[in-house]
Amino acid sequence: MTATVQNQDRRGFKAWLPVISLTFSTFIFNTSEFIPIGLLTDIADDFRISESNAGMLITIYAWVVALASLPLMLVFARTENRKLMLGITALFAASHILSGFSRDFYMLMISRLGVACAHAIFWSIVTPMAVRLAPAGRESAALSLIVSGSSIAMIAGLPIGRTIGLYMGWRATFLVIAAIAAVILALQAAALPKTPGDSSISLRKLPALIKSPALLSIYLVTVIAITGHFTGYSYIEPFLGQAAGFGKTAITLILTGFGITGLIGSFIFAGQYDRHRKRFIAAAVGGICISLLLLHIASFSRISTVALCIFWGFAISFYNLAFQAEIIRNAPQGTAVAMSIYSGIYNIGIGSGALIGGYACSALSTGYIGYAGGAIAIIAAVICFKKMIPALK
Repeated sequence: MTATVQNQDRRGFKAWLPVISLTFSTFIFNTSEFIPIGLLTDIADDFRISESNAGMLITIYAWVVALASLPLMLVFARTENRKLMLGITALFAASHILSGFSRDFYMLMISRLGVACAHAIFWSIVTPMAVRLAPAGRESAALSLIVSGSSIAMIAGLPIGRTIGLYMGWRATFLVIAAIAAVILALQAAALPKTPGDSSISLRKLPALIKSPALLSIYLVTVIAITGHFTGYSYIEPFLGQAAGFGKTAITLILTGFGITGLIGSFIFAGQYDRHRKRFIAAAVGGICISLLLLHIASFSRISTVALCIFWGFAISFYNLAFQAEIIRNAPQGTAVAMSIYSGIYNIGIGSGALIGGYACSALSTGYIGYAGGAIAIIAAVICFKKMIPALK
């Protein structure tokens, strides 16, 4: 009887509270990362710059995360994780206050660099930390919860932030994010136990980690696939308005639907991934490629545009879940550093995609961003299907 009660206690709400606090953290970090996508037109209009120039907020942010992820993780690898998480969340909140009071585009960019540094460390530690703090045997569920925080950011955070920006100004959105981050900081302080950093990681051990063929395949596919994805997705707001003819309210609803599919995908992943790893990875990479290539064609019908966005949402959700799961599987020692490399590479893809998408918008038109992204994603699909999937064990 005692053993049963103890097991129930370990699986109860209190046992899940640390993971839940990290899920809320994921929500607010992801809301912040992608909120410029939902407010791109308003920011551009306010500072009297083009949308492609405003898109540099996404590119510079992502590249700073890419460059800073590994160095910052190596510096802070041995720092106690609770202390580190509280510190980066505080930096995150303070940077958003600065964003809210930005008087020009350069001040806004500087404030986003502070968020980017917090982001660089956050995504290096949040997934392995959640898996470590999960009740025994529920590691996949914990991973799914963390990624569902990203999906909820798309469902609620991005649309609500966009709505606040439309009615109260984009600066108000950043100030609201700062206030929510302060609440989450208090929750972290109450819920997170002290957990040691990864003292086994050092610069000398890094070459052995990055020589893993499985990790190299993950990293290669990621930088190409995510570049393709964000070539299209970074400019989805102006695409839906200009190419597909949707109004502002409809665009908000479509972005919400994109996030809902991600949340549903998280639940599907939690119960099925361990048995169908190859299928999830194939659906993720192939789905991103197909979604981009069909984006322009689908824009001739509002129904087909919405349907394709739902399909695309499932694909990127499966991608984020499956590839993080594979990193944890292939780097049981040094997971935080392997994840920081992944985060850096992922953000190279975000920044490169936003830059290429901006060029496509300027040189061609917003309607052709799908073809530009799809051409890149085809390369990732070929590598994934010919090299990565056959090597899975």
